[in-house]
Amino acid sequence: MSGVVGLVLAAGAGRRIGGPKALLRLRGTPLAERAVQVARDGGCAPVVVVLGAAADRVRAAADLTAATVVVNPAWESGLASSLRAGLAALADTDAAAALVLLVDTPGIGPEAVRRVAAHGDERALACATYGGRRSHPMLLGRAHWAGIAAGAAGDVGARRYLRAAGTAVMEVPCDGVADPTDVDTADDARRYGIAPGGAAPWGP
Repeated sequence: MSGVVGLVLAAGAGRRIGGPKALLRLRGTPLAERAVQVARDGGCAPVVVVLGAAADRVRAAADLTAATVVVNPAWESGLASSLRAGLAALADTDAAAALVLLVDTPGIGPEAVRRVAAHGDERALACATYGGRRSHPMLLGRAHWAGIAAGAAGDVGARRYLRAAGTAVMEVPCDGVADPTDVDTADDARRYGIAPGGAAPWGP
C-alpha cells in the first residue's frame, strides 16, 4: 500500500450562503482550488475532489489540474453521498488511507493536514481535535472504507462510524495551527475575509 490520498468534499449547493461554497473566493482563489492545494501541501498524493452543485462552473473557475475530479450526481442527498463517491473512486488505487478535507473549512491549512496524515495506514482512524473536540481533517484507513460508506447517510459522513469506534480513533491536537469553523453564513464569510457581496465572491 502507498501513502495517504487527499479527499476533498466540495459538492454542496451552499444554500444558506447563496451559492456553492466551492466557488467562494478567498484572496482571489476559489475554495475548491485552495482545498486541493492544502491537501497537496500537507503531503497527500494524489488528491481527489468531489464536485456536485454547479460542477461545470467550478471546473471553469478553479484550477483543479492537480486533482482527480469526481462528479457526484447524487449530491443533493447530502454529504454522505459525496463521501461514498470519493471512497469508491479510490477503490482501484493502492492508497492506504484517505485524508478527508471539507471545502468550506478555509481555516484548516497544510500543518493540520500533515499532523493527521502522519498517522496513515490501512487500519488508521484519526481526526484533528480542537479544545479536545473531534473535527476535521479526518483520516480513514482503507480497512474501514466499506464500513464507513455503509453507515454514511444524509449529511452524516464518517461521524457515526468514528463514534462507534470510540477510543480506537487517534485524536491529533491541532489547536493553534488551524480553525475548523466552516463557512455557512455571510458572517462566517466575513470572518475569513470572504466578501459576501459586491466583490462577486463566487467569481465570474
